[in-house]
Amino acid sequence: MNTVAPETTTLDIEGMTCASCAAFVEKSLTRTPGVQSALVNYATEKATVQYLPDQASPTTLKEAVVKAGYGVVERAPDTSAADRQAALDEQKARTYQQLKRRFWVAVGLAVVIMPLSMLMLWPALLQRVNMQGLNYILLLLTLPVLLYSGREFYVSAWNGLRHRAANMDTLIAVGTGAAFAYSLAATVVPGFFTSRGLMPEVYYDTTATIIALILLGKVLEQRAKTQTSAAMKSLLGLQAKTARVVRPGGQEIDVPLEQVQLNDVVVVRPGEKVATDGVLLEGASAVDEAMLTGESLPVEKKPGDAVFGATLNTTGSFRFRVTKVGADTMLAQIVKLVEDAQGSRAPIQRLADKVSAIFVPTVVVIALLTFVLWFDLAPVESRLPLALVNFVAVLIIACPCALGLATPTAIMVSTGKGAEHGVLIRSAEALEKAYRVDTVLLDKTGTITRGEPAVTDFIVAPGQDARRVLQLVAAVERQSEHPLAAAVVRYAEAQDAAALPATSFRAVAGHGAAATVESQVVLIGNRRLLQEEGVVLPPELETPAAELLSQAQTVLYVAVAGRAVGVLGVADTVRNTSAAAIRQLQQQGIEVVMMTGDNPQTAAAVAAQVGITRYFAEVLPPDKAAKVQELQAEGRTVAMVGDGINDAPALARADIGLAIGAGTDVAMEAAGITLMRSDLQGVVTAIALSRQTIRVIRQNLFFAFIYNSLGIPVAAGLLYPVFGWLLSPMLAAGAMALSSVSVLTNSLRLRSFRAN
Repeated sequence: MNTVAPETTTLDIEGMTCASCAAFVEKSLTRTPGVQSALVNYATEKATVQYLPDQASPTTLKEAVVKAGYGVVERAPDTSAADRQAALDEQKARTYQQLKRRFWVAVGLAVVIMPLSMLMLWPALLQRVNMQGLNYILLLLTLPVLLYSGREFYVSAWNGLRHRAANMDTLIAVGTGAAFAYSLAATVVPGFFTSRGLMPEVYYDTTATIIALILLGKVLEQRAKTQTSAAMKSLLGLQAKTARVVRPGGQEIDVPLEQVQLNDVVVVRPGEKVATDGVLLEGASAVDEAMLTGESLPVEKKPGDAVFGATLNTTGSFRFRVTKVGADTMLAQIVKLVEDAQGSRAPIQRLADKVSAIFVPTVVVIALLTFVLWFDLAPVESRLPLALVNFVAVLIIACPCALGLATPTAIMVSTGKGAEHGVLIRSAEALEKAYRVDTVLLDKTGTITRGEPAVTDFIVAPGQDARRVLQLVAAVERQSEHPLAAAVVRYAEAQDAAALPATSFRAVAGHGAAATVESQVVLIGNRRLLQEEGVVLPPELETPAAELLSQAQTVLYVAVAGRAVGVLGVADTVRNTSAAAIRQLQQQGIEVVMMTGDNPQTAAAVAAQVGITRYFAEVLPPDKAAKVQELQAEGRTVAMVGDGINDAPALARADIGLAIGAGTDVAMEAAGITLMRSDLQGVVTAIALSRQTIRVIRQNLFFAFIYNSLGIPVAAGLLYPVFGWLLSPMLAAGAMALSSVSVLTNSLRLRSFRAN
């Protein structure tokens, strides 16, 4: 039994021209000893390979790709994501420029070849032109198109033939090659045709124009593919280039980001980007984290708070200690998640993959049958030209590029767009699962609510100064470490209640606390604390206290010098965006269910506040996954949303798990989608994005299938009486290029996605 843990690597493949190429590279990698799985994405031009390091290595994987007739872009193992993307962009730019040069050469020569070929349609002109000499001129003009502009098609087809495989280039090479070979024979040995009663017709214009049109499609396709990674580029472009590091002796110097090390102290001034992840040491500021979380409002930062690389400091200056660099930073992790998701394969793509795998051999057979039938059934004087034209048209129009691009291009755009909105999609499968969700199960604490207690109400007895009472209460609670005390202190600070000194502080276990403030004994705690101290609660405080208790809030009673003077209501408050987000989900036809460990009274109060009608109360952490199964047993597709360690089993058990970004690493690891913002609006965005993406993918696949289903019969001549005028290899080439560009353009519509 092999105990060596598998490793995963990503290879940047070059030379792929269609989805069939990707399938061929994938098959070659899969057959390599030690490779457990391989996934090649034509749209991203990447191969993700899982292998056993004691049987295979990156070198052997590269050799497998090269042996298959393709190349691997070299990159150093410690290359940053930004540098890697820059290298890939440079390589794609070179490919794009080469494609354009090949295209313009083909177009320039085709523009000359086409009118010269038209001379053969005018007998009066042919009497003045040496037909044989004209054919040789056309031959010389076509050779550069064939050998330079179309060279890669023939090289790729030859590599496929050597490995007993066929791809899109096989169709192009066989189609244009057959037309050229026929024309060459008619030019060099015209007597062979005339002796058999056939016109020695040439199709140089067909060969040149088909290659020009296919290259036009490739140029437009390459241009559109670069646009699909725009979101990734914008993410990487957020990084700071330098950091102001404090060196021994207090000297501040600017260094390149790559030289920043763990535990360095970095200075950030107003308007500057935070260089990398760390913990704030000195100063305070508001930091714009929209580029990571999608949250539009700046986040207040104070000593002890975490800061993240690529975020923008807006107001104050501060110093922070570096805790993460390079691939460990939040931005790098986001980029990796997006890259992994873009390289993954959605279940909806499997049908297209299966069709593409058998498509080319099937098309070659159909093309050969088309040739035989037309040669047998057409009139003698035109049977060879008609058979050849239809043979070439079938090969050209059937290229499965649109099928191969339908799913991955949409996935690329949508995952990048999701990252812009703070929604990190871990895989294409998670995106597709989110589309089918009809029930969202929300954990209450930290998801619907803020996950920490806060003062909701403060009521004082008639004749009391509310500000003065709050100052006295805060003076006592500042001495306490209880979570409820911290909530009271935060409330007092928000109300600008000035701090007062307190003495003789004592905590009363399970009841509250007491201290002396300005020579008065101040009590704050539950009803039992007041009873033990002999304090009577007056009717004017009894009524509001009872009302707060009915709302499932924790009530704190305040007494000064033996007299009850006020009550505070404390609760885990609902996030400002929760009710609106839940309402939007319900408007999309999704049932929202709440789950909490609180008692039924508290659960009912929170559910009513946010508009939820179904909820589970008193659910223990080990039972959360069981509640997911209970909903699934009803035939529901369940999305679980949570943030804590105890949510991880339920997140994993759900059809799709969504982890709140402020939650634990364990929860995020178990989820298929991570929400960088700590509110439920991200759930709405994730589901809306998934639905729009799957709609686009289905449109793409429908268009691609319909295109090939209708195009092949027309090209084969089965509908000759109606569509006889369409029997042109050049029209077939134009239609084939148009299909791929249409699919890409449709996918790029996702760039206009807007979160609600």
